[in-house]
Amino acid sequence: MNKRVLITGGTGFIGGVLCSELLCRDYKLTVLSRQPADKVHSLCGQVDAINNLENLRSDAGYDAVINLAGEGIADKRWTAERKQTLRDSRIGLTNTLTEIINTWAKPPKVMVSGSAVGFYGDQGSARVTEDTAPHNEFTHQLCRDWENAALKLESSGVRICLSRTGIVVGPGGGFLQRMILPFKLGLGGRLGAGYQYMPWIHRDDVVAALIWMLETPDASGAYNVVSPSPITNREFTRCLASTLKRPAILPAPAPVLKIVLGSMSHLLLTGQQAVPARLINSGFEFRYPTLTEALEDATG
Repeated sequence: MNKRVLITGGTGFIGGVLCSELLCRDYKLTVLSRQPADKVHSLCGQVDAINNLENLRSDAGYDAVINLAGEGIADKRWTAERKQTLRDSRIGLTNTLTEIINTWAKPPKVMVSGSAVGFYGDQGSARVTEDTAPHNEFTHQLCRDWENAALKLESSGVRICLSRTGIVVGPGGGFLQRMILPFKLGLGGRLGAGYQYMPWIHRDDVVAALIWMLETPDASGAYNVVSPSPITNREFTRCLASTLKRPAILPAPAPVLKIVLGSMSHLLLTGQQAVPARLINSGFEFRYPTLTEALEDATG
């Protein structure tokens, strides 16, 4: 019998590729999305589409849940209203999800739930593993509460894995899509001084890591889902410009970013030298361990 998996956020930049990979492995998928069913099918393939978690109340249950839903962290300026939207789309949805899962006839064996390296807050140039103490700021509070909402299912015997994902690069979308045009026009450049770390990862490696967590019975807890080769924003900028064969001569000064973006500028001007310590120790192999090959695939 095909294993049944419920996916939230399945129509996103990561979710569409994840669905394709899981369907190739003969999983039976249900995708929660606000998109119309025909749009879900065009993005995710032959899945069951639902638009309301309440439809799953008192369900027979699923073998696994992958919870990736959440509004884009850098899509809009961080007003008080936007911060609440970010919390509702992550923490609020996950609280509802766990409450409904507890009404199922049988709980899932595993839930892989989204998080981000923003959990650690600004860490300067320090090396960041899963054991690093966080800096208490908005991104930490957001990710902490998101993770805690998922961890409530542990008391029901569910194995919980938390994917603390970095900046995802890949073809056809994501943050890189916003950068390519200005760089192609020779208008790209570093953000601020450019010495802040950018914990990046290729989308294919994110998908592989999520499936590894799903299928590895002794995997649990938090994993930094980032490349083993962290680099600074200055280095990222130089590599992207080189890949596109364009100059990168127009930096965005920190004061300007602070004026234009407000408190969200902190997200761009700080970072974490995060490394995937637990994935590496488990023997996980990255398809794109270096940025050059990742960007060549993403921009080719």
